Amino acid sequence: MKLSAKDIWPNKVYEAARAEMRSHVIALKAVRRIALAPDVTLVFENRDTLRWQIQEMLRAERIETPAAVQEELDVYNALMPDHESLSATLFIEVTDEARIAQVLHDLVGLEETLYLRFGSDEIRASFEAGRSDGARISAVQYVRFVFPPGPRDRFLTAHEAHLELRHPRLRSSVALGPEALASLRGDLTA
Repeated sequence: MKLSAKDIWPNKVYEAARAEMRSHVIALKAVRRIALAPDVTLVFENRDTLRWQIQEMLRAERIETPAAVQEELDVYNALMPDHESLSATLFIEVTDEARIAQVLHDLVGLEETLYLRFGSDEIRASFEAGRSDGARISAVQYVRFVFPPGPRDRFLTAHEAHLELRHPRLRSSVALGPEALASLRGDLTA
């Protein structure tokens, strides 16, 4: 379910509740954060993680007007999972400045090589357009796994699932733990 202005607290109210909300989101993201490779992490988003990001953006930018709040809602609601899809943010986290440009160049094409596999089904990730110029990719990518009806139902009952990168320069397969699977199933059935 999309977030609306009534779900967002004024900055003053948020500031008072920020520490508690932060603790909740940190615990939630710990379950939903998947290390795909040493420099690549994927965080599955949901209503709570996106609400947190909106509140943090409003706080940092001192945004309070209804129109500006709605702009932030529109941006982050585009990342909201629904009954037919999971949503995630993929981070390429290179801290060595000497390596950043080369890694972002080497990972061009990554958007064609990320899959969610469970049983005999696999769903290829759809990446937000415009986040690669052909010479390098952005260090932050927005990803969606869209389920047709049959695979969606099978995912809801799968005993295991894996995220797989099949890029020529970066290959990995990472099992989703039981807590992560349960949390993601919640996104599809909320």
